[in-house]
Amino acid sequence: MASRHLSRSVAMQSLYEWDFRGRKKDELSVILDRNIKEFASGIEDTTFIHQVVDGVIKHNKELDKIIEKAAPQWPLEQIAVVDRNVLRVGLFELLFGKRDEVPPKVAINEAIELAKSFGGESSGKFVNGVLGTVYREIGEPGKDDAPPAKDKEQTPTSEVEASTETPEEKTE
Repeated sequence: MASRHLSRSVAMQSLYEWDFRGRKKDELSVILDRNIKEFASGIEDTTFIHQVVDGVIKHNKELDKIIEKAAPQWPLEQIAVVDRNVLRVGLFELLFGKRDEVPPKVAINEAIELAKSFGGESSGKFVNGVLGTVYREIGEPGKDDAPPAKDKEQTPTSEVEASTETPEEKTE
């Protein structure tokens, strides 16, 4: 299992357990440390796991509002705890993650895979639907921010503007 995928898995499982146990802040670090030791002992750098968990906690209220808006037929309390936390992880990466490291479509695909691995029979489809709705609504943030690449053969604008006459006009 790739280390990023494993890291997401540990983050999601830790958030799931924390959510399931009543969301007591003092328990989260204990849960996370135990899960890293148990499930990710081979990962030397656990920074990504901590970034995901800390980011989900920091943006929890905002993420939950987005889930409620994207899945209005499903009140947050009625969404399975696993699915709810997979959505939080996926949305965090989609909206607040480093896009140069994790492109939006990768964040969505990883969340779907987590849902298929840990959720119920229709969890993958549900997560895909919710994250797809959010993605379609926001587009791909940063996609249009890059300046267009310049063509080396491109004529400077001033030369183009100076010679607006057609060859026929020049000979007259």
